[in-house]
Amino acid sequence: MDLIERSKPHVLEMFRIVIALLFTFHGTATLFSFMGTPRSGVTPEIGQWPTWWAAVIQLVAGALVLVGLTTRIAALLCSGSMAYAYFVAHQPKDLSPLTNGGELSALFCWAFLVIAVIGPGRWALDTALAKIRTASSAEQANDGFLIPA
Repeated sequence: MDLIERSKPHVLEMFRIVIALLFTFHGTATLFSFMGTPRSGVTPEIGQWPTWWAAVIQLVAGALVLVGLTTRIAALLCSGSMAYAYFVAHQPKDLSPLTNGGELSALFCWAFLVIAVIGPGRWALDTALAKIRTASSAEQANDGFLIPA
C-alpha cells in the first residue's frame, strides 16, 4: 500500500499528460488531418460552428493542460467543451452514451474536471513558474539587507 501512496503524485501527473495528449491529438486530427483523420471526413472551414471551435479548444487548451500552463482554467474549458459536445451532439440521439456515441465526450469531460480540481502537479510549467516567482520575490525582499548567518 505504501508504494501505491508514494506513486500517487506521479500517476496523477501522467494522467494529466496522457489525457491532454489524447485530447490534443483530436484537435490536430480535426484541424490538420494530422495524427489521424477528422471524424467527419472533412476538415472544417475556419470559424465553422461548432466543429472548428471545438478543434481549436482541443488543440490549444489541450496543449496548455499537457505542459501544465494555466492548467485549471484550460482544463475547465476542455471539460465544458466536452459537456457541450455530449449534451448538444450526443444526448439528443439517445440517453445512453453507449448508443449515442458520447462515451469519449463524457470521459474527457469528467477527466478534465478532475484535472481542474486536483491542479497541475509538480511536473507542470505552472509549478515551475511559481517557484521562480517565489525565489525572485524572496531575492527582492532581501536586497540591501544583511541576513544573519
